[in-house]
Amino acid sequence: MKLIVSIVNGDDAHDLTEALKQEGFQSTTISTTGGFLREGNATILIGIADDKVGAVMNVIRENCHRRTQYVNPLPPVMEPGELYMPNPVEVEVGGATIFVLNVERAERV
Repeated sequence: MKLIVSIVNGDDAHDLTEALKQEGFQSTTISTTGGFLREGNATILIGIADDKVGAVMNVIRENCHRRTQYVNPLPPVMEPGELYMPNPVEVEVGGATIFVLNVERAERV
């Protein structure tokens, strides 16, 4: 048995969990924050038989895509009266970071 831990952008989480459900895979979603932008992510946990890992990976690939967006950087520490005009920065968001872990024991009670 395997545990797939998939960290995805918050914008992709709903579509991913719905696609997993349609394919017959159960998942648990945990709201998380992190990354360069400190934006909302979702950590999706999927317990699955060894032979189903490829199918789950395909569902994740189909529903979590990288894209670019523009953000305003955080202002630096400034003295009172100084003016800071931030220039938007283009960053890549989305996609998924996936960990596949061996499960020694799993129980449903």
